[in-house]
Amino acid sequence: MKYLVTGKEGQVVRSIIERAAEHPDIAIVTFGRPEVDFAAPETLGPAIAAVRPDIIISAAAYTAVDQAESEEALATVINGEAAGALATAAAGLGIPIVHISTDYVFDGTKTGAYVESDPVAPIGAYGRSKLAGEQAVAAATPNHAILRTAWVHSPYGKNFVKTMLRFAADRDEMNVVADQVGCPTSALDIADAVLTVAGNLLKSDDAALRGTFHLTNAGRASWAEFATEIFRLSAERDGPSATVNPIPSSAYPTPAKRPANSRLDGSKLSSTHGVTLQDWRPATETVVARILEA
Repeated sequence: MKYLVTGKEGQVVRSIIERAAEHPDIAIVTFGRPEVDFAAPETLGPAIAAVRPDIIISAAAYTAVDQAESEEALATVINGEAAGALATAAAGLGIPIVHISTDYVFDGTKTGAYVESDPVAPIGAYGRSKLAGEQAVAAATPNHAILRTAWVHSPYGKNFVKTMLRFAADRDEMNVVADQVGCPTSALDIADAVLTVAGNLLKSDDAALRGTFHLTNAGRASWAEFATEIFRLSAERDGPSATVNPIPSSAYPTPAKRPANSRLDGSKLSSTHGVTLQDWRPATETVVARILEA
């Protein structure tokens, strides 16, 4: 089966390529710059038709959360209009699409973990652009699975785990925000889940397998707790470590406001697709170990 995966260098894309190597029946075709430009959505349909994939995995995105505040129009084209163009192409070919979205579609005011039916209310440009993508995909084809994930990290690209380890090489202590809570999630686990969901869509026409789902590692953590665990795991392997000083968000202002609570409940994905991700701690351990071994 030919899986067209948008993007080439992102954490999720590179993790999908790695995990798909374990499946001899899956051929991955990456789809991104310089061959195609997601800032020009009108060019995507013809390019996809030429590939003739069996399924599209929409993983490419504008992910610069703070920069999006000053580039919302561009973020919306890439995250919104381009996602819609991919879904429209999928509909034209009669194939399913798996689209990766984000916890940032919520405002963070809920006390518990968000479920798929909770009202969306993004508080920043990035979240608004990703919500536009969700809506465009859903409007273009019913044959979709939208997977919202959060706090993504991996051995690839740029992410919080790599940043913490890099800073710890030069610092003995670090101030880290403690009043934002979410679900740290390994892109390696996301990749395994995406491949399972994609396989399910290809095997069955069951409408229950379509729609929106939450996809994160189990458990919860603040950024400060996440950093503390990263340093504990690193220290066990004689890697860089630092003392974490928990601080409020107000002490670390950023152009984009983040949700105070972006925990996602993955029960629906578990009950429909049979996908239940492990706790975030062992998932983080795998990522830290691979980064230190690199």
